Amino acid sequence: MASNKARAHFTLSGYHFDPDDITRLLGIEPTSVDASGARSPLDKPVISSWELSTGTMTDNIDVYKMTEIIIKKIEPAKEKILQVIKSHNLSPRIGVVLVLSSDKNESVPEVGFGTRTIRFLADIGAFINVEYKLSE
Repeated sequence: MASNKARAHFTLSGYHFDPDDITRLLGIEPTSVDASGARSPLDKPVISSWELSTGTMTDNIDVYKMTEIIIKKIEPAKEKILQVIKSHNLSPRIGVVLVLSSDKNESVPEVGFGTRTIRFLADIGAFINVEYKLSE
């Protein structure tokens, strides 16, 4: 049976922007980008994204700790993040992706967010997304 898996990510997404510009402006190297919107015509909007993610965790999944790791990395760039959100009309979010084991003996990870994380997300106008999947 597969064990539980999880990862956390901070994502900036929006239409018609080049994620490389965000990397340059923030001075933070993302773990992944999607530049689809940078090349799309204005009459057919496509979303681009800039993402900073933890690795996938399988043992002792601690969502509080995973999101805290992300916040500690981006918190020093808070003012820059606010600037790029405004200048590029971006939508910020923190996300958690949980792939839950179908094994009845496997415990379900607790999902929550610490004060530091919530305060930071509120300050930048971000939303939270938690995605659950069942392992096969």
